[in-house]
Amino acid sequence: MSKAFTKEAEGGEVYDDLPDRPVSPYNLVTPKGLAMIEAELARLHIDHAQAQEADDRPRLAKVNRDLRYWTSRRATAQVVEPPSDAAEVHFGSTVTIEREDGRRQTYRIVGEDEADPSLGTLSYVSPVAQALTGKQVGDIVQAGAAEATILKIA
Repeated sequence: MSKAFTKEAEGGEVYDDLPDRPVSPYNLVTPKGLAMIEAELARLHIDHAQAQEADDRPRLAKVNRDLRYWTSRRATAQVVEPPSDAAEVHFGSTVTIEREDGRRQTYRIVGEDEADPSLGTLSYVSPVAQALTGKQVGDIVQAGAAEATILKIA
């Protein structure tokens, strides 16, 4: 049958066509990051049940998309325990740097989903975290447009 004779969805009726959230191929997580993923999945399962009960199709489509994303992230998560030594920067390390202008900043290197630079966490795939990884106290690294010196690793 030709598509010309099928009923098209009217405005707001197409809910299952939400594009999936991009899933990164990288998925190292801290134990806290894994707990965050599991909490998000639990919250989404509750939201899913509520959206079904309310027959809220737009909300259900959004929750289903988010469930696919977080289920994938949970399935591929590789938990990395905090480093036992502070001789060099690793995933999970907390690093204090001093920028050329004298500002001191402290960051913890974490997984992508728990990274929030405004809260002092950097994704391990970010350029600054990549520059810091494997370095030691006293090393100079490129941190954004300027250089920074590593002052402390914990």
